[in-house]
This record gives sequence, structure tokens and C-alpha cells, in this order.
Amino acid sequence: MVQQASRIYFSPAYHLAWDGHVFPAGKYAALAARVVAEGLLGEEELCCPAPLVRSQLLMGHDPEYLDRLEGMVADPDQGYLEFEAPASRSVLDAFYAMAGGSLAAARAALSLQGCGDGFGGFAANLGGGFHHAFPWKGEGFCAINDIVVTLRILLDEGAIGRAAVVDLDVHQGNGTAKAFEGEERVFTFSMHQEDNYPVKQRSDLDIGLPNDSGDRLYLEELAPALETVRAQKPDLVVYVAGADPFVDDLLGGLALSKEGLARRDEAVFKCFLPQGIAVVAVLAGGYAQREEDVVDIHLAMLRTGLRMAR
Repeated sequence: MVQQASRIYFSPAYHLAWDGHVFPAGKYAALAARVVAEGLLGEEELCCPAPLVRSQLLMGHDPEYLDRLEGMVADPDQGYLEFEAPASRSVLDAFYAMAGGSLAAARAALSLQGCGDGFGGFAANLGGGFHHAFPWKGEGFCAINDIVVTLRILLDEGAIGRAAVVDLDVHQGNGTAKAFEGEERVFTFSMHQEDNYPVKQRSDLDIGLPNDSGDRLYLEELAPALETVRAQKPDLVVYVAGADPFVDDLLGGLALSKEGLARRDEAVFKCFLPQGIAVVAVLAGGYAQREEDVVDIHLAMLRTGLRMAR
């Protein structure tokens, strides 16, 4: 079962009613079920976060945008124009709930500092990672940027002095990069497929990889980049652990194996946790032909984080 140095967050509200959409919206509940079925923790140990409210969401988004989002409930298909997916009441509530999960998991990771023989605390949200949402608009299946909201709240409270985002989704974290442009307290790093969506913004460190990079090139590029991030001495790392660099992904073309993705996860945790740096993981994308492959990849990440934080 889960140890003191780790916590995992999930809510039944993590339900994006996007039947038939390329986004595998069922992965959240499926992953939670696998976490319990495979004994990573008991069902009663899954922490259920409170959804974020408007005053908290305003830390990362403009009021006019939040108003526009709420207005879409009357005609959910408007969401396609904003972020390429329906925007029903349940969908917006899911985004607010997952943003709450990311904030709660980040707080947990920080509170668990030093519990594992001086290692950084690890926590995960079985959702979130919606890195394409900008302060003023949604984009790319992302309505609320939980990463930005979470870090803005923690910085405003003084819970952290510095943070880093390690974004290893196949797509660049453009909304996150833009939101923290010029913010010296947050170091943004994105390693992604260069010849792919979206229109790129400038992170503090960007590595755009060629198509079909595969495991070896990916891991060779990742290692020194993680050292650069660690040199920034963040109090908290948000690990955007996208499953879409996978070889069978429908929207990605980096061609990593499951083993390569597991080694990616291990490299991230090994770089920060033994140094006493807290890490919170969020799921981001994953569009494999089989939903179970996406769940496998996320589950392996959780297993590695739990093991290395103990």
C-alpha cells in the first residue's frame, strides 16, 4: 500500500463526456481502478480533492475567459471553437475538479518533504496536465490550465519560492510557457515533437525532437536537460507525464516504447527526489489506439514514483 511519502488524488468527477472523441476520456476511471486492482494502494487511500472555485481559477485565467466558458454550457458545441471538444456542465466540472486535484497533489508533495529519508515528497493527480490552455483562451482539448493555476496559488501563498515545469508530453506546453513568460520564479522546460501541434511558444528551455526519435535519442537529450532544470533549485517540480510519445499514439510521432517511457519517468524522479525536491505528477495526453496502453503507461509512471519516493 501507499507509503507516507506519497499520495494519489482522484475523483469520480474526472469524467469528460466526450464519447467518440480522440481523447480517451475513460482513462481516468480506468487508471484509478488499475491502481487499486494492482495493489498500489487501497480504494480508501485514493484522496478525493475539492474542485477549484472561481476565485482560485482567476489565479491563472482572465475573468472574461471564465465567463465565456460558463456561457458555453447552454450550447456545449461552442467548446469545439474554443478547445476542440464539447463544453457541457459535466465537462467544465471535470476540469474544475482536476484542477483541484493538481493543487491538492502539489500541496501533498510539499508537505511530504523529508518523509522518505530526506527524499522529496511525491504525489500525483490522476488527471490534469492541460498545458495548452492560455490565461485568456482554451486550446487543444484544454479548458483550464491546472499547472498554471496551481503554481500561481502556491507562489502567491508563499508555499514555494521557485518552481519548475518538466513537460514531457509529445506536444509543447504552449499555454504554460506563455503564462509564465517573464516569470523568474518558474522555470519551464518542454521536450516535444518539433513537427507537430501546437504553434510553439518560448519556454525557458525547449527541445524539439525530430519525428521517430525513439528511445535512445530521447533519453540522451533528456538527461542533460533535467540537470539544467535541477540547477534552478526549484522547491517543487510539476511533471507533465504525457503518454503520447508512445510508438502507437495517434497524435504523436516520437515512437518511444513502453520501456523507454518508463526509463523517462525514472530519469525524472531520480533527478529530483533524492535531492529533496518535491515532485507532483499530472497525466496530460495520450492517444494510443488502445486505451489500455495509455493506462499502462500512466500506471508505470505512478509505480516508479511511488517506489522512488519511499
